[in-house]
Amino acid sequence: MTKREISIAFQTDKRAAEYIALAKLADQYAFDAVTVYCDAPYHPSYGPLLLMAPHIKRARIGPAGIPPSRMHPLDIAAQTALLAELAAGGVYIGLVRGGWLADHGITELDPPITAIRESIDIIRKLLAGEPAGYKGAVFQIAEHVRAPYPLPAAPIPLQIGTWGKRLAALAGEVADEVKIGGSANPAVIPLMAKTIAAGEARAGRETGSVKIVIGAVSVVDADREAARWAARKSVALYMPIVSKLDPTLSIDPELMRRVEARVNAGDSEAAARLIPDDILNRFIFAGDPADIIEQCARLYGAGAQRIELGTPHGVKGAATGIRLIGAKVIPALKEYLPP
Repeated sequence: MTKREISIAFQTDKRAAEYIALAKLADQYAFDAVTVYCDAPYHPSYGPLLLMAPHIKRARIGPAGIPPSRMHPLDIAAQTALLAELAAGGVYIGLVRGGWLADHGITELDPPITAIRESIDIIRKLLAGEPAGYKGAVFQIAEHVRAPYPLPAAPIPLQIGTWGKRLAALAGEVADEVKIGGSANPAVIPLMAKTIAAGEARAGRETGSVKIVIGAVSVVDADREAARWAARKSVALYMPIVSKLDPTLSIDPELMRRVEARVNAGDSEAAARLIPDDILNRFIFAGDPADIIEQCARLYGAGAQRIELGTPHGVKGAATGIRLIGAKVIPALKEYLPP
């Protein structure tokens, strides 16, 4: 059986000491990657990653993902190079178009798919020590511009986060991974693999060259009902968006509008009560360790190469959930995971 990976992801809403404590805790367990998000208006990814990196010895670390509309590719390259100096287990770069940009006064670069492609070109040129000179549809950079800082010793893996067909096909051409965010639905994986394969074929790459990562809100607790309720409240924030992206689901748009209205009013409990049980498991990892193990096994079976268990992890703080994932879930999935 093909070996798979498991990673853990954090929202960037913490004090500096909390990032360090979480890094030390995650490092006690066999996670393959430690990720932080880059959602406005939270901390941009690299500050938290630079705090965490000295305390993570095994896992690679990185952002999932950065919208080039929020951070210029020159800055992404520079921050990545600095992070690579501290990250014993390696780093990766995650790029996305981004969600809720307009709500935060951020104008999306246009055309957006071209912006991602050009960002990748510029980042890779800089990190390879090449001149970053660029005359694109979105970015124009003078020929003499190049990285004035120490460079990583090896190429940095690149992830693209998307649900879209065009961006997934671009990932098939140029990326190392695609992340399907906000989902725990096995049915979307074969569809994404097919779209990625079209891009792989266009670039002359072998089918399956690009790994598929899937991740969502996770809450693990010995009290499975408490875990599911906590996750239900967390997922209400993004379910109205993701429900429109998943072509395998048929969800009443009016219901999602009501959920979104409750979230925007600051009433997460009322929003959570609106979410039907029959679709909850498509959006979250929630329950006791046995529930999470079962969900992960289904996703690996559908073709996921990495599963990313996202914030908030526990019912009362992240630590309890992380310990259960590390001590119970990862060992039980050993047939899928590398030693």
